[in-house]
Amino acid sequence: MTLFDQQKTEKASSEANHPLAERMRPASLAGFIGQPHLVGEGKVIREMLEQDKISSIIFWGPPGSGKTTLARIMANTTHCRFVSFSAVTSGIKQIKEVMDRAQYYLDQEGQRTILFIDEIHRFNKAQQDAFLPFIENGTIIMVGATTENPSFEINSALLSRCKVFVLNKLEPEEIIVLLKRALEDKEKGYGKYQVELEEQTLKHISDYADGDIRIAYNILELAFNSAHKGGQKVIIDRKLIENIIQSKSLLYDKNGEEHFNLISAVHKSLRGSDADAAIYWITRMLESGEDPLYIIRRLVRFAAEDIGLADTNALTVALAAKQSFEFIGPPEGYLAIIEAAGYLALAPKSNAVYKAYGQAKKDVNAHQALPVPLHIRNAPTKLMKDLGYGQGYKYAHDYQHGIVGQEHLPQKLKGKRYYYPTDRGFEKILKKRVEYIQKIKEKG
Repeated sequence: MTLFDQQKTEKASSEANHPLAERMRPASLAGFIGQPHLVGEGKVIREMLEQDKISSIIFWGPPGSGKTTLARIMANTTHCRFVSFSAVTSGIKQIKEVMDRAQYYLDQEGQRTILFIDEIHRFNKAQQDAFLPFIENGTIIMVGATTENPSFEINSALLSRCKVFVLNKLEPEEIIVLLKRALEDKEKGYGKYQVELEEQTLKHISDYADGDIRIAYNILELAFNSAHKGGQKVIIDRKLIENIIQSKSLLYDKNGEEHFNLISAVHKSLRGSDADAAIYWITRMLESGEDPLYIIRRLVRFAAEDIGLADTNALTVALAAKQSFEFIGPPEGYLAIIEAAGYLALAPKSNAVYKAYGQAKKDVNAHQALPVPLHIRNAPTKLMKDLGYGQGYKYAHDYQHGIVGQEHLPQKLKGKRYYYPTDRGFEKILKKRVEYIQKIKEKG
């Protein structure tokens, strides 16, 4: 055996010990499944590779959608050095060391370096800024991967030097194709065994993975290792898969974009009077581990902002949900939250109070501290009375209907109106009341 043969054997043995997800990673676009909007014929990533015009980019997408694989394919296709860098374990010192090596290979061997940065959103601003000069002078081609919205997590200087490509989670059919490939591959997968695995069981794995091929591969690997008893025949049934899966963890990050996507869906469903959708999104958040009090706070806000005086019970119901949940606790207390959501969704809507606040706030900021009219100031001392405080004030209860035509706003805002009731719900009654009050005031 030659030294080359020995090294080849040792490499193959080492790769055999890698997780299935790592072994099945394709080396070229020919084996890549998914993201047709990026790698399909004539699409941007394929064009970049075919023309060998790679620039610094950021892949934004959910876990297991192919971000790392695409970065490796870029390195393989363009014959660049590939250096993987984790934002979780690396700091400024490691960045400098990697840049020095990249500069050496560029100067001495003319070889570019693709620096793949996993979870780039975890780098702080100073760490992100450290990459800028090396991207600009061409020392590295940076490929960042993030599950978080780059607009929020990547500083603007770095973001302006990179193209952002959005990856979608894999379709169930795509995951099934990849799982079948693992079962058929004799070198990297389980093709040398007689694996019995029904189509419905594959679909069950795919559904559970929810677009994350890494999860699907891990389940298949665990199932194979559990079912393999040393022979060639391996039976993987639905019961074994369910035993491995046990419980489903929904995609959710309480501090990330998905958190804001879901609460936005809740708010817009409520505003759209869609009780079913509101209940679904809230249940999704609760099942994903969201703080129930956060959801209740948003319901209280919605009651004031989008319902207001159109239904005066809305705020009461939302606050009652908080009290009920705190009294009962989860999971039974979740029903109070769902009940409140249903009520708010079906209640008549009005943002008149919200708009009134906005207009009043605008005037407050524009005019700052306008003086309170003298006639509605309190006059607890003789000096204040002598200065005219409270002079000419009309006590509403002394007048018919309990209404008096007197100005209560500052002089600069005299006659200004902020609250305009709608024709919906209780505000329809309030609108008539406002019109009635105006007529009384006009009569003096």
